[in-house]
Amino acid sequence: MTSTGGLITHAAALLPGDTAPPVTTPRGPAREAAERELSKPMYHENDPSLLDRAMRRFWEWVDDLFSAASGATPGGATGLVVIVLAIVLIIGLLWWRLGTPKGLAGTAGDLFDDRVRSAADHRAAADAHAAAGRWTEAVQERMRAVVRSLEERTLLDPRPGRTADEAAAEAALALPDHTADLRAAARTFDDVTYGGRTADAATYGRLRDLDLTLERAKPLLTSAPGPTA
Repeated sequence: MTSTGGLITHAAALLPGDTAPPVTTPRGPAREAAERELSKPMYHENDPSLLDRAMRRFWEWVDDLFSAASGATPGGATGLVVIVLAIVLIIGLLWWRLGTPKGLAGTAGDLFDDRVRSAADHRAAADAHAAAGRWTEAVQERMRAVVRSLEERTLLDPRPGRTADEAAAEAALALPDHTADLRAAARTFDDVTYGGRTADAATYGRLRDLDLTLERAKPLLTSAPGPTA
């Protein structure tokens, strides 16, 4: 009979003599090695760009916002769409009725273009536009006639690049009784030219009346200071 100790000794003798225990790597260095390997560009060739990720997050935010709003709106998503369309319609109607807001209007530019024409030429062009019902163009030409007439009467110095507001402010120095009308005319010119508003027959009539009134107006003459003692 063979003892238990003998069996163990016999089994150990049957094992290869060069067998060694398995090699184990600590968890920390193994994780670092895996991260270095995965950080290589070859593993990220098909990754979304930074812009793609930002857009995806934005649309996820919009979707969450829309879902929250539709949940709080009577009728759910359909009710929310109806409300949004109604708001857009109201804004469009206000824009059409009131014109471009002053904060969004284009910056006032030159009153005249490169062509030099007389006041009579501008008046003729204004009347032709008015006869055809082109009130915006008629208002523009009549305002140019007003300023050109003041230049021809030497109440304004001809100056390229002058705006309607500048012309009104300078003309008011010689015609102080018409300051308010001059400013209103300049504002009307800016509104129809840069503000997106449309003129009508009444608007043109006010410009025409101002033009005729200024033709007959006597300027304020400032006397030169006398010699000092």
